[in-house]
Amino acid sequence: MIWLIGIGGSLGSAIRFLLSSYIKEQFQNERYFPLGTWMINVSGSFILGILTNLHLTERISEWIWFLLGVGFCGAYTTFSTFGYEVITLIVAKKEILAILYVITSVIAGILAASIGFLFVNFV
Repeated sequence: MIWLIGIGGSLGSAIRFLLSSYIKEQFQNERYFPLGTWMINVSGSFILGILTNLHLTERISEWIWFLLGVGFCGAYTTFSTFGYEVITLIVAKKEILAILYVITSVIAGILAASIGFLFVNFV
């Protein structure tokens, strides 16, 4: 089981790095608002919402849950980078932006997870 989590985590962290790099390239305003981490965390919440529903209703096996839910989503989404970026914004005297980042991250993450969870029922 630990190997499945490790494999999923390796894939999740690699995809997070590549996607974050791509978003930073495409959106030069990244220095104002951490859009890459925000988009990754929201999309990861959506994916985890889907996987949670499938896991709780026993429509995916345990190994898929450990590979994708625990491993991939656990490494793809990143609370540590989120915390670092909040502190960086505060140190840069962008307190309002830091507050906006925290509030929108939490609300969008919960909404995305909820939508993902409910999405399974309509597909």
